[in-house]
Amino acid sequence: MAEPAAVLLEAVEEVARRAGAVALRHFGRGVTVESKNDGSPVTIADRAAEQSAREWIAARFPQDGILGEEMGESDPGATRRWIIDPIDGTKTFVRGVPMWGTLVAVCEGNDVLAGAAFFPALGEMLAAAKGCGCWWNGVRAHVSAVDDMTKATVLTTDEEFRVCVSRRDSWRKLSASAAMGRSWGDCYGYLLVATGRAEVMVDPILAPWDAAAFEPAITEAGGVFTDWDGAATAFGGSAVATNAALAKAARECLTGAGR
Repeated sequence: MAEPAAVLLEAVEEVARRAGAVALRHFGRGVTVESKNDGSPVTIADRAAEQSAREWIAARFPQDGILGEEMGESDPGATRRWIIDPIDGTKTFVRGVPMWGTLVAVCEGNDVLAGAAFFPALGEMLAAAKGCGCWWNGVRAHVSAVDDMTKATVLTTDEEFRVCVSRRDSWRKLSASAAMGRSWGDCYGYLLVATGRAEVMVDPILAPWDAAAFEPAITEAGGVFTDWDGAATAFGGSAVATNAALAKAARECLTGAGR
């Protein structure tokens, strides 16, 4: 029998909190940084945090599969799987900047049932499950009601779009139309949208473990979460998270639709 959404909400929050606490033990301690095959950084903190999450999940949900950024996929044929990013923002982490997070989601196929993002160095927890709302440190979270792009704050991880130069001009157009464009990115940007402190967060390229936790968070907070092309998915390889009022305008600006 499938667990109620409230049970999964509690579970993703607990595993994110536990894994994040493991990562936090290494934060600010000058950990050695290695390069993965794709050139991205990894540390002992990433691996230890993911291992902690995997052990917790395996003990409580032994029939479920797991997909993690650092350790790959186990039981790929399982009906349900957990998706883990032990440290989203490793470059931030190794520089001693606190805006990194531990991300956990649980899915059936590409349907994200629940997700949590824990920011251990900041003491912030964002968690959501379908039909259960989005919660920020135990308080119901809502996107903003800003409906004028000239009053909006728009965010991205890297304003130079080094990983996807072809979409840089679209970001610059969006940023120029807004009141403020900032690179308060990685996972923290999505938290800001879900809690009404920013209106738009975009990333031109994302892995499932970067995005899955935020699909239920943004939607349950009253916003809209899609890939760059507008498909409502966390598995499209990119992400655009907005409040509801600016969803259409932001996506038209990014894709050129409506011209």
